[in-house]
Amino acid sequence: MESIIIAVAIVSVIGAVAALLLAIASKVFAVPVDETAEKIRECLPGANCGACGYSGCDGYAAALSKGEATNTALCNPGGNDAAKAISAILGVEAGEVKPVAAVVLCRGHEGVAQEKLIYDGVMSCRMASQVFGGPKECIYGCIGYGDCLKACEYGAISICNGVARINPAQCKACKKCVNTCPKGLIEMMPLEEVKAAVLCKNHDKGAVTRKECSAGCIGCMKCVKQCEAEAISIDRFCATVDYDKCTGCGGCHEVCPVGAIDLVDIRKM
Repeated sequence: MESIIIAVAIVSVIGAVAALLLAIASKVFAVPVDETAEKIRECLPGANCGACGYSGCDGYAAALSKGEATNTALCNPGGNDAAKAISAILGVEAGEVKPVAAVVLCRGHEGVAQEKLIYDGVMSCRMASQVFGGPKECIYGCIGYGDCLKACEYGAISICNGVARINPAQCKACKKCVNTCPKGLIEMMPLEEVKAAVLCKNHDKGAVTRKECSAGCIGCMKCVKQCEAEAISIDRFCATVDYDKCTGCGGCHEVCPVGAIDLVDIRKM
């Protein structure tokens, strides 16, 4: 009986000493709490999308608190409300979040884009693209298996006739779809005004593109010559638009022989 009491006493003493040591260690090695960062974090939506350029909401909040970041308007999902709330905490002037939304630069839907194989595998754009670039002849076009749809937390994306489409009214500009698309077909466009957009990313020569997709850009240069704002250039046989320079005049749309360029008012899409 005495031996049992001694054993219990020893274990109790060891437990008490261990508890004391843990309490001391928790004080010595405690990480200081950045209260300013915590307040800023509460203003952010928690999307952790990385659209701000930092490692999620915590990273952005910490950078603002430490002065490593000064722009309070980098959170697209949070919008101007978040920017104003953060500015109030930091005591600085609020930045303005430029309204943008994602758009899919492809018109290669069924009946327009030619198919080269029947894909029978995991219904994932990234997986299907590993098989000869995907089921369509155009290896640059939208596969339409919905990787971007699954990545979107706001229900802004749907698949229409084999091509992804984005509802700008629901898009929060988090860029998760941009980072998910294996073809790099999704870009951000300004919401404020009408802009021209080349709804194609095919970089094959014109003759090859014509065989792959009847809506593909053939790099004919007509849009470049037509644009007085010098907003259009050709990159590897495919036209691209500088949205900052584009005036939305519609001249490029009128001269495009394949209809690859359209005037896009994503407020009405």
